[in-house]
Amino acid sequence: MRRLSASLMCVLVLSLTACADWAGAESADDGKEIDVVIHPERDDNGDLVPVKKTIDEWKAELSDTEFYILREKGTERAFTGRYHDSKKDGVYCCAGCGLALYDSKTKFDSGTGWPSYYEAYAPDHVGENEDLSHGMRRVEIVCARCDGHLGHVFPDGPRPTGMRHCVNGYSLKFIEREVYEAKKAELQAESGDSQETNADTAEAAADS
Repeated sequence: MRRLSASLMCVLVLSLTACADWAGAESADDGKEIDVVIHPERDDNGDLVPVKKTIDEWKAELSDTEFYILREKGTERAFTGRYHDSKKDGVYCCAGCGLALYDSKTKFDSGTGWPSYYEAYAPDHVGENEDLSHGMRRVEIVCARCDGHLGHVFPDGPRPTGMRHCVNGYSLKFIEREVYEAKKAELQAESGDSQETNADTAEAAADS
């Protein structure tokens, strides 16, 4: 019986450490407010234009724990980070650059103690890298815009994708859906006004 209990405990520890490095800080402030990025800049090929900053610039913008996770590939301890039990409706954005990473509609309770999602907000918003650290073969997930470390992805999630994005809560900032949609509508309105102004300018130039 003792051997069985020990085996079960070992399995539990391994399942948790599969997503964690177990050196993370246990508490942190919420850092600065972020500017939500609705329409990220893209190059001529349609790829996201990367956000590049110095270490000092990142340290000035992020809380200590956000910096540790996003820039140093750290991990918060299970059940201690923000959002692991949140059921609010909205969008989870990168705490580093504001890019939308996950929709709350894809969030599910994995029981691991970290926020989990079965797919990214957009296919090219979350990048993947092979991770061979700690004697394991894993797939690291990062913000595709600023290369901030998010966590790891595993093929044991629910339908429809069967994937589990195991994400550090402190790598994210949650935006309520009505706020996100209002920002999107505002930008679309500004874009429409800008297009009308450009059209009027072109028409005036043609008439002169």
